[in-house]
Amino acid sequence: MWQYALKIGLSALILVAVAEVAKRTTFWAAALASLPLTSVLAFVWLYLDTGDVDRVAALSGSIFWLVLPSLLLLVLLPVLLRHGWGFWPGLAASCAATGLAYFGTIKLLGLFGIRL
Repeated sequence: MWQYALKIGLSALILVAVAEVAKRTTFWAAALASLPLTSVLAFVWLYLDTGDVDRVAALSGSIFWLVLPSLLLLVLLPVLLRHGWGFWPGLAASCAATGLAYFGTIKLLGLFGIRL
């Protein structure tokens, strides 16, 4: 049980750090948020839980393919906000578009025999 508490605590600490740094400087908050800390933590937790390097490798490969459609959120949200959309509608539309991009990416990869 302490392992779950550690995982939650460390993961929450990173999110809080990004939010707090963003209050002072968006550049350094963006730099911190852009680091693949979530992926690194997932690799560490998965390896510590299973000891299976093949699963870690598979996770890493899947994350690579899914990072591509996730970039749509980072491009679309500021465009919508700068064009007068409110925060919540802009975020919802960006998330919905990103979800569709994930679905399309998975279908497209499947056509090439790549399974996530």
